[in-house]
Parts: sequence; structure tokens; C-alpha cells
Amino acid sequence: MDKSQGTSGKKYLFVFFITLGIFASAFLLSNYFSDRKLEKLRTIQDSISIDLLSSETQFSLLSELSCKDVSAATLSDELNSLAGKIEFAEGSVGGQSEVEQLKKYYSLLQIKDFLLMEQIKERCGTKIYSILYFYTNADNCTECVKQGYVLTELRRKYPDLRVYSFDYNLDLSAVNSLIAIYKVDDTELPALIINDAVMTGFKSTEDIEALLPAMVKAQEAKEAKEKAEAEAAAKAKEAEKTEE
Repeated sequence: MDKSQGTSGKKYLFVFFITLGIFASAFLLSNYFSDRKLEKLRTIQDSISIDLLSSETQFSLLSELSCKDVSAATLSDELNSLAGKIEFAEGSVGGQSEVEQLKKYYSLLQIKDFLLMEQIKERCGTKIYSILYFYTNADNCTECVKQGYVLTELRRKYPDLRVYSFDYNLDLSAVNSLIAIYKVDDTELPALIINDAVMTGFKSTEDIEALLPAMVKAQEAKEAKEKAEAEAAAKAKEAEKTEE
């Protein structure tokens, strides 16, 4: 055999093993990161599952409380926290079936909270302001993203406002029942249910505030009271310093 042929054969063999090593390394790294992502998802799932169980226990307790013990915002923070965790999980692992199940569970929890708040409002006369929001993914509804930002800002501005968000395409019988009750059309998303009226298409902060004047007035009165109390406290503190 020619010496140059032997050298050439060794060179090809060397290149083959180098290429094989690269592919093997890429495969192992891919598996490693996939395992890490799944591990992260399981951690989030465990956290959400505990929160869901805690919230469901609170539902049972709240239904037995007297009116003086019930706050309209009793579960608001818990629901918002759960929404953030599920959104993070969904963004981290895409359309994993585990996340889909959590999303369905959370949607049921929202419906239970909505029905409970309606009972409390009727039984106790508590001022509760609610919005049902139906959306779909950004590919099919660019206005839904904008609407989500508006509702997040409104929830921050008005602590007594409860926003219940539902994915129109979640394929959950309870959500489908809400869609049927309010006759929400998937071609008219985003859709908001405010005071039992269906509002379709994007709605600005001002549009929504105009539909909930009692909520705006109540928040203004609350802020005015807090400001007056803060000013009175500041004057009292200043008077104490003067006496000293």
C-alpha cells in the first residue's frame, strides 16, 4: 500500500472520530439542558400545586365565614401570584402537557373564586368589581397582548378589581360554558365581560374606567382618606417636636 494512501486513510479516520465526538457532545449537552428544563418545570409545578391546594382550602373556609370576616381581595394576591408562576412555566417550556394541566386547574380556580365573590357580593353587599377576560395567543390576536398590559395596570391601580383571564382555546368544559353563556366569539377577541355586558376588541384604561365609575370613585375616596390621615399624622408629629 502506498504510504500517502495510508496517511490519507488515517486522516479520514481522525476526522471521522472528531466529527463523531462533536455530535456525541452536542447530543449529551442537549439532553443535559432538556433535563434541566424539565427539572425546573417540576419545581414550578410543585410550588404551584401547593399554592393551588392552599387556595382551595381557603375557598372552603371563606364559604363558612360571616360577612364581617370576608374581604373582597382575600384571594387576589394568591391568584395573581399563581398566574405569574404559570406564565413563567409556559414561557419556559412551551406547550408542555404538564403546563397545560396547570393552566386548566388555575382556570377552574378562577371560576370558583368568581362564583364565590358573586355569592359574597349578594349575601354581604360587598363592593366587588370583576372583569372576565377572554384572549388567545399573540399569533392570532395582537390586540390581546396590549389588552393584557392594560388589565395588569388597572389591577395595580385598583386593588379591589379582580381580573379573571381565560384562554379561549384551552378546551376546558367550564371555560367553554362561560364562553357559551356570554356568547363570546373567537373572531372578536380580546373580549371583556363587565357588569354582565360583553365588550369586544381592545379597550383602553379610560374605556374600562368609564364602565366602572363606582370603582373609580371608591378608589379616589380611599386615596383621599389615606392622604388626609397621612397629613394629620405628619402635623401631629410636627406638633410633638415643637413641644419638645
